[in-house]
Amino acid sequence: MPLIDPVQAARRPLPARSPRRVPAAMGLPRRLLLPVALLAACAPRGGAFYLPGLAPVNFCEEGRATDECKSVIELFVNRLDSVESVLPYEYTAFDFCQAADEKRPSENLGQVLFGERIEPSPYKFTFKKEEKCKSVCTKVYDPKKTEDKQKLDFLKKSMLLNYQHHWIVDNMPVTWCYDVDNNQKFCNPGFPIGCFTTEKGHPKDACVINAEFREEDTFYIFNHVDIKIFYHVVEKEAVGARLVAAKLEPKSFKHTHIDNPDCSGTPMGISNKANEEIKIAYTYSVSFQEEEKIKWASRWDYILESMPHTHIQWFSIMNSLVIVLFLSGMVAMIMLRTLHKDIARYNQMDSTEDAQEEFGWKLVHGDIFRPPRKGMLLSVFLGSGTQILIMTFVTLFFACLGFLSPANRGALMTCAVVLWVLLGTPAGYVAARFYKSFGGEKWKTNVLLTSFLCPGIVFADFFIMNLILWGEGSSAAIPFGTLVAILALWFCISVPLTFIGAYFGFKKNAIEHPVRTNQIPRQIPEQSFYTKPLPGIIMGGILPFGCIFIQLFFILNSIWSHQMYYMFGFLFLVFIILVITCSEATILLCYFHLCAEDYHWQWRSFLTSGFTAVYFLIYAIHYFFSKLQITGTASTILYFGYTMIMVLIFFLFTGTIGFFACFWFVTKIYSVVKVD
Repeated sequence: MPLIDPVQAARRPLPARSPRRVPAAMGLPRRLLLPVALLAACAPRGGAFYLPGLAPVNFCEEGRATDECKSVIELFVNRLDSVESVLPYEYTAFDFCQAADEKRPSENLGQVLFGERIEPSPYKFTFKKEEKCKSVCTKVYDPKKTEDKQKLDFLKKSMLLNYQHHWIVDNMPVTWCYDVDNNQKFCNPGFPIGCFTTEKGHPKDACVINAEFREEDTFYIFNHVDIKIFYHVVEKEAVGARLVAAKLEPKSFKHTHIDNPDCSGTPMGISNKANEEIKIAYTYSVSFQEEEKIKWASRWDYILESMPHTHIQWFSIMNSLVIVLFLSGMVAMIMLRTLHKDIARYNQMDSTEDAQEEFGWKLVHGDIFRPPRKGMLLSVFLGSGTQILIMTFVTLFFACLGFLSPANRGALMTCAVVLWVLLGTPAGYVAARFYKSFGGEKWKTNVLLTSFLCPGIVFADFFIMNLILWGEGSSAAIPFGTLVAILALWFCISVPLTFIGAYFGFKKNAIEHPVRTNQIPRQIPEQSFYTKPLPGIIMGGILPFGCIFIQLFFILNSIWSHQMYYMFGFLFLVFIILVITCSEATILLCYFHLCAEDYHWQWRSFLTSGFTAVYFLIYAIHYFFSKLQITGTASTILYFGYTMIMVLIFFLFTGTIGFFACFWFVTKIYSVVKVD
């Protein structure tokens, strides 16, 4: 029977044939490393070029160990998570074998925010020293004791929800590789605690791997693992070998001799109806195998190649490019043909009679730069949106260079948070500059709102979600000290930088517009259905969302289905396409509204591209009900709570793009037309 985990496999397309090999370097996925190869080529000859914290570790046999060559291989354990629950838990929350009081590795800010909790484990190996059915510890449960019953119930509940172990060896995930359809192999960077057979004897989840898992209403715990570590002998460098893969196969044994286990016998079943004392002995076997074909530089490939493949990504890119070409053609036609004719005709009107025959977008030249209603709020949104826009661009750029790969855990979130904090200055500058241009004078209110409104909404939502996680005892709950550190970054660095940016923004003269604004507002004629604000805003978000929805599926998969996301090159390209699409769609609709003599373009341009976030929200709701199997009130609240944070950030990001594009367009066309 093939090894299939239906809960995991259902969320992953079948792997395709391996692509043509591309050289890789520095222990990162090769699809991230093409730009880095250029940097490597510039490195001094004779010296290796490695990213910070990602240099290889050499291993030697016992007795040959030195400072440069280790013999002990440490296995670390990460949090346990499930595709059926948003609540991850620390390894220590379960009653598994614990390591003796050892210091846990330091975690960066991104790992803490994502709820990763890496801890030392009692599993330790010596390089090339094979072990067979070695005992780790034995756990005894007496269902009559309240404490034991609670531990056992928590273990059962976790098996029912298919919680997964995540083990790490030499910064590599220990994978469970099993066959899926069409004789393809899928390598999962995790393996389940156990599985459950229903009251009717139907195996759930991983119970399909063994025909002996057939007792009704019984939990089977994977208390034994067969670990195989693959290594590559280092040539022409320091002595020793480098680990290139670690694979395991989970098994269940009811050891007949607990003190001297032999890893044989029937599976370790825990019946729901049993009341007698239960003993669970945890064991492992480890073996080593030399692998000549895989080098340390490309050791992530076998995991990534079994994940959703690039042909789907290329379909996404082609789909987006078609939309961009269509919009570009429309905008080019307007700019080069229609506008060119309009400007030429307007500039040839010399007589009063000709001027009386003016129509279209030139008629509103005296009102086009009239300050919008709620200009304070719009300027604050523009400041926060600029901060997010620059942060996203720089983060994705670094990710394309390979600095934020899956091998560098937590680096992506850490980079994003630090950049957001440091980009307070452009946020304050943009908000102040536009608020002054809108005629605003309450500069203190403006800079305070820029510093606290949008970040405050995000933090309040985040804090409420954190309270739920605290209540559930989840590892994703941010420690109080980290919350204080985040607040310190916000109040002590981001807010002062925002004030500095606002100071320079208010100090500069207001933006000079190419035409004067009339004192009396022009009356806007009756609009047709298509040129009314709401239909235009709703239509404006469709095309940008069409560019990103396929990429969005993979991003949501990486967040909620615990898959690795590594195609940052594709993501950066989609980001550029999204910026272009938002800009062009907004310009197009802005031109149509101006031709209909509606000069209220400021808020409409922001909301037109910002409405893409509403489609994002609708898609996230659809994804929750159609793709996920999340159960429980707490998990549901957490999903939608975190989704609302992403929607708000996306709204500010896309809305700012639309406003700047429309502002440039309006300034451009009214600067080249003669106005009496």
